[in-house]
Amino acid sequence: MHTCGAEEAFRTSDYVISVQQVSKMYPLYADPRDRLKQSLWHSLPRFLQGAAREFYKQFWALHDISFEVKRGEAFGIIGRNGSGKSTLLQIIAGTLSPTSGEVYVRGKVGALLELGSGFNPDFSGKENVYLNGAVLGFLPEEMDRRFEDIAAFADIGEFIDQPVKTYSSGMFVRLAFAVQTSLEPDVLLIDEALAVGDIFFRQKCYRRLAQLQSDGCAIILVSHGMNEVEQFCRRALLIDHGKELFQGTAIDAVKHYYLIEQEDRLSEAVAHLENAGYEVPAAPVAKGFDSQFWPLEDAFIDLSPVNQITNGWARCTGVALCNAGGQRCMTFQQGETASFFYEFELLHDIEVPVGGIVLQNHKGANVHGKSTLEYGTEVPETVAKGNRVRLRQDIALELEVGEYTVGEVGFGMVSRRDFQNRQRCTHAELASKIMRLCTFALPVRIAVLFRHNGRPVQLMHHGIANLPGECRVFVLPESVESRAE
Repeated sequence: MHTCGAEEAFRTSDYVISVQQVSKMYPLYADPRDRLKQSLWHSLPRFLQGAAREFYKQFWALHDISFEVKRGEAFGIIGRNGSGKSTLLQIIAGTLSPTSGEVYVRGKVGALLELGSGFNPDFSGKENVYLNGAVLGFLPEEMDRRFEDIAAFADIGEFIDQPVKTYSSGMFVRLAFAVQTSLEPDVLLIDEALAVGDIFFRQKCYRRLAQLQSDGCAIILVSHGMNEVEQFCRRALLIDHGKELFQGTAIDAVKHYYLIEQEDRLSEAVAHLENAGYEVPAAPVAKGFDSQFWPLEDAFIDLSPVNQITNGWARCTGVALCNAGGQRCMTFQQGETASFFYEFELLHDIEVPVGGIVLQNHKGANVHGKSTLEYGTEVPETVAKGNRVRLRQDIALELEVGEYTVGEVGFGMVSRRDFQNRQRCTHAELASKIMRLCTFALPVRIAVLFRHNGRPVQLMHHGIANLPGECRVFVLPESVESRAE
């Protein structure tokens, strides 16, 4: 592991982390005696060793991983369990050495790795605060000045003076996060730590992380929470079995993650379609389809620069955004309806199609997402390869005045059995049964403006979105007792 100053190019760049062709191999021994044999073999003089011998099987946790992170950037690392994410983070932190490749890091590194790592379980919380400060080079007098802020952020009360081995997992995370983020790191590494805290603690953590970013701290986040990665990170790395599968925008990385996450289920779907013993019919066409349902060609958006993330079963052939009159439109008054038209060509037989749109605000937060499942849309049970599925989605833009993007146009499928049982499934169960076939972000900006003439007033609501409801007012007449007084 090299630190800053190891290479002139790294020293003069904006990067605070540079990972170059890093690989990590672990020897796996079938028998404990093989470990002894390997040790004895290497202890022999070279002229006695002869040909190279290995009494173990090589397991490569990481293969040739490279990326760089700039000052003030949040970078995500995602992948399925066992993909090598935590190994990579430990190498960057310096607690693990790579088998090959180089890691360059500039400045102080704060790390929230395994739960309780860096803490002595027999020391009190306060003693561990001072211990962590000493490791990062802070003098006791400096820690005296910082301690009250750290204790206030952790908010664990009298437990700050108790041995940390008595802490719950949530208390561990609170104190560890408070320490690492209060000691002004140049690089902060987080491995699933925020998943332990409650919602109020997570909100407080993200406010602290945003402040660190604005101060120039680079943050690497390893998480299974895809929404967190999409909204907090600008770029992300997807690894699987130790190899890089994708590196780019966090939104696209998450889309690729969902494709590999569903590989086993997709194989089951193929087998089901092949063994079902029925012919897959074409989807029915609505009456008056072209004139009433579908806009003219000039309303459609150029999809040539769009990166469609697909498993090869479907591809999008057209997307249009129109106003109530059917004309192409990107600017709407608050409360007006935007009509999204999108079409997918099927490259494989499928069962029940699912389609939907996600809208995001200027901060990348999802403000609206809804699919045919939530609408209860009438859909065919099967659609054959070669057919095209067309969808129209009307969305009343009762949103905060501002700019929005189409974070995702998505198309997928569920099995007929799962679709028929959808009302008896929890949201998590149903979501796990949807197979993504094609998704992409649309490179357009939608402007929501103040209404020209509003009733009852120009602004429909305050905040991000309008919520259905009503407000009533009552006046109680003055009581007899009050008049007597």
